[in-house]
Amino acid sequence: MDPTLGRMDAVSSRRRTLYSRNEWRSDATVHVLGTVLALAAVPVLITLTAVMRPDPWAITGTAIYGGALIAMLVCSALCNMVGRPGWQGVLGRLDHSAIYVKIAGTYTAFVLLSGATEVPLVILLWVAAALGVALKVLAPHRFAWVGFGLYIAMGWAGLIAGGPLFATMSLPVLVLIVTGGVIYTLGTLFYLGHRMRFHRTIWHVCVLAASGVFFAAVLTHMVGTA
Repeated sequence: MDPTLGRMDAVSSRRRTLYSRNEWRSDATVHVLGTVLALAAVPVLITLTAVMRPDPWAITGTAIYGGALIAMLVCSALCNMVGRPGWQGVLGRLDHSAIYVKIAGTYTAFVLLSGATEVPLVILLWVAAALGVALKVLAPHRFAWVGFGLYIAMGWAGLIAGGPLFATMSLPVLVLIVTGGVIYTLGTLFYLGHRMRFHRTIWHVCVLAASGVFFAAVLTHMVGTA
């Protein structure tokens, strides 16, 4: 057995022991709600795009974003709800890796809906996502702060390199993007607050809320550019 997986299973077992049944139930409720909503909303978004913006770039962008959103929520749900210790190492890696994919997928949607104005930015973000996934898969317990910092850096990369992209967006879309980014960033405070009761539930509520805001931003941008 991989000793790294063994350590991850041991850590996960200790966390489950410290996590009360009510906390687990509340967290599970958030995950089920988020996954169901995403599975219902993503096909609607792609269908609306195909009707209102029937061009390959727009449809591809929303499809990549929708797939990344569902993948992130499903991986998180499996990691936090499956209680079998033998699975925790693999599921934890998938959970953390999917966040990188979700960030890159979200930027991809905005870029392709905007006429592929910032392709280099998308390439850079997917390279960063690949590096993040490699880090989480190969060394999940090493360079933890590097991996965490990469989440934040990727999320706010548009502020530095996304000027032309933001120029194509309406004010409501920009407000939604900033709001979603702030919710994600503030949510990390609860993610790091391991001594706080229900900290994982609160963190996942922030993730779900921010994901909903970004979904609204993608939808609004698609409609605005149709």
